[in-house]
Amino acid sequence: MKAGLPDKKKPASGASGVAAVDRALSILDAFADEDRKLTLAELAKRTGLYKSTVIRLAKSLEKSRYLLRSEDGTYRLGSKVLSLGALYQKHFGTADIVPPILREIVDELHEGASFYVRDEAQRLCLHRIEPQRAVRDSIHVGDRLPLTVGAAGHVILAFSGLTGERYDQIRKNMYAASFGERDAETAAVACPVFGADQKFLGALSVSGPRYRIEAMGVQSILPVLFRHARNLCRVLGGDPDAAPFAAWSKPAKVLRATQAAAAPKGLRPAPGVRAGR
Repeated sequence: MKAGLPDKKKPASGASGVAAVDRALSILDAFADEDRKLTLAELAKRTGLYKSTVIRLAKSLEKSRYLLRSEDGTYRLGSKVLSLGALYQKHFGTADIVPPILREIVDELHEGASFYVRDEAQRLCLHRIEPQRAVRDSIHVGDRLPLTVGAAGHVILAFSGLTGERYDQIRKNMYAASFGERDAETAAVACPVFGADQKFLGALSVSGPRYRIEAMGVQSILPVLFRHARNLCRVLGGDPDAAPFAAWSKPAKVLRATQAAAAPKGLRPAPGVRAGR
């Protein structure tokens, strides 16, 4: 829950417009991933604003389609928020390119595939395709997750220049794997994606229940992940055959040999290990 803006302090006349915008944005920011709708009382509590202030600002947000008020008096996000999200995706130039490739990865590996970009001190799920499986990890487009845990976060940190043995190894092998870091029951394997002038764009990730990722094995996931990362790199203007990306072309037997070295101690999955055994 976010701290609300103080409602009782009247801003100076020169700052009144800015304060009103801040308060209106705090209403939109009050919605969390699990919230389909919120009552007036919930919005007031989460923002720290008086109910009368929420009502006044909500009317303006409704006019611009940022909010919708239901017949029962509750509020939900409007279509304008979705439009802004789509524009944000288009800003990266990936909206028409990445999702079809994620679909191919899902069709091959039968686990969820995501594309993450850095968003200040977090990673943002810009694109996501879910597998047709009842048991899967729960990731949605727009989710913001920590950079310090999870394979995609480690890839982003490594290719953002973070130093240290772990990140040096990720840059060398061009991937990261994580087992139970963000959630004890999930695992992921991720690799970098580059664009024009070999600029790092984001992380391509495969994730799912830990027991299934461990049973499949990182060595089985990497060839698929690397092949699609190369394709993405080429389409987005990069050169997947450049020397720094040599790991993408390693045969499976070499990948198996480097897997154990790349995984930190305590996170190395035993071959063929399944949950419950």
